[in-house]
Amino acid sequence: MGNEKKQIAVLGSTGSIGTQALDVIREHRDWFEVYALTANNNAGLLIRQALEFQPEMVVIANESKYKEVKEALAGMPVKVWAGQEAISQVVQAEPIQLVLTAMVGYAGLKPTIRAIQAKKTIALANKETLVVAGELIRELALENEAHIIPVDSEHSAIFQCLAGEAENPIEKIFLTASGGPFRTFSREQLAHVTKKEALQHPNWNMGAKVTIDSASMMNKGFEMIEAKWLFEVDVSQIEIWVHPQSIIHSMVQFQDSSVKAQLSVPDMRLPIQYALTYPHRVFSNFERLDFNKFSNLTFEKPDTQKFRHLALAYEAVAKGGNMPCILNAANEIAVAAFLEDRTGFLAMSDVIEKTMEQVSFIASPDLDDYMQTDAEARKVAASLRGR
Repeated sequence: MGNEKKQIAVLGSTGSIGTQALDVIREHRDWFEVYALTANNNAGLLIRQALEFQPEMVVIANESKYKEVKEALAGMPVKVWAGQEAISQVVQAEPIQLVLTAMVGYAGLKPTIRAIQAKKTIALANKETLVVAGELIRELALENEAHIIPVDSEHSAIFQCLAGEAENPIEKIFLTASGGPFRTFSREQLAHVTKKEALQHPNWNMGAKVTIDSASMMNKGFEMIEAKWLFEVDVSQIEIWVHPQSIIHSMVQFQDSSVKAQLSVPDMRLPIQYALTYPHRVFSNFERLDFNKFSNLTFEKPDTQKFRHLALAYEAVAKGGNMPCILNAANEIAVAAFLEDRTGFLAMSDVIEKTMEQVSFIASPDLDDYMQTDAEARKVAASLRGR
């Protein structure tokens, strides 16, 4: 890389992925410069980040926090904006070369679309973007020659396994899953799990929404849908394997029967750094893999009867159209209800299933259809969650 620093926008800079991305940038200030930071609600942390990294602009999505952020940064040459729409505008700024989309949920869709249209490289950590509108995103990326580099550990692993394999078709993708905290639970036990138990992930440190999705295995359903669009494969070519040690992050099988895997200690900073520095590998102080500690790597098939979210994800992607969008919206409402102790762990899949049955199906949706579908599905799911 030359002397020019890569200008980066971090969307969702106060969340789990965003803060770890800033750890990586902090370690490699000779590589990167933060051009923009955006947060949803956490004004205090956004202010501290802005004081440290001195970006050109910051956006706080929650407009009621605008005054607080504006006043705190008054003595600095930082433009302060507020509102969801401002995030979509910021990503189009000319100097930005790479946009890290680390926002959680459906909110990441519109800014990602705007960044693609502005021909930015996307480091994609917002899996809902491809779950909701995979086909649309794929077409836009091709049309605008915008590169999408996956940040999820599993998709990063697949991406790394495909380096140098451009001419070789994928026969199969093996997507690995930790199985979450309830891997060995019976259905009866799952009926009584608490929010506190669900938030205790055995291997990864993630935000609350993603941790619950991991516990229910919806995360893996989303990743399966995401892999279909990222790597242009059919769902029948994607196999999910529960790998409790979380050392093999995913594998690719080629037509000669050879399988490539990517291994590392579970640390999200590694796939984040790879996405930011790609195609280079840059030195890191991350923990090295010690095979004395991990001499036993095991695999088992997921139980889709016990973890119905996964079965519903397969159902949604098989139906296509706006069904994955319905799946995502219903899941966001169900997870929020569970985190607020208003619905049970197993009841979440009932809410999702009924929402998928009740919301209008559209076979070939455009962006407006996705927006209407999302609003309708949230309404339906909200009416079901209290039952």
